[in-house]
Amino acid sequence: GCPGVLAVLGLEAAAPGECDLTRLLQDKLQYEMRLQYMKHYFPIDYTVQVQYEEVLRPSNITRLRNGTVSEAALRYLWFHVSSQAVLRIREVLPEKHPSWKYTQELCQLFDALGEEYSKYRQTDVETVVADLVKLIHSAGAEGRSKAVRPKALLDNCLKVMRMLYGVPCELGIR
Repeated sequence: GCPGVLAVLGLEAAAPGECDLTRLLQDKLQYEMRLQYMKHYFPIDYTVQVQYEEVLRPSNITRLRNGTVSEAALRYLWFHVSSQAVLRIREVLPEKHPSWKYTQELCQLFDALGEEYSKYRQTDVETVVADLVKLIHSAGAEGRSKAVRPKALLDNCLKVMRMLYGVPCELGIR
């Protein structure tokens, strides 16, 4: 399944492999698929518990960018938050659930993305990002958790991915 922390890149430019994978993710995260697998196949108003730090919205990225955090560090953060979100959703699904295979496929794409990142020598990401990533992977982050709908987690994942990879990877916004 999805891996834990991987030593991650320090390059401003997105690698070709990252771009290929984010394009595949964009296809997998099409609105119709998010709607079907993350909403229709779940009970009405169903939520998963996630840590406060596991919710990454475009507004968070804008704020971090204004705090001069590098694009590479932001992509690193997005990768950790998003792969964690997919894990959170997967944890609640039995294998027979109609959304299980879909989350499995997302997991595999994030695994591959993690591989991409691990090829680079690790450079120090800004402390603010390193601390957030630590929090995401610490077991009980002071229980600052919130209930979020599975679709909302993937909506954020896609929106932020487009913000961070849209230009360097020429993701045509469909």
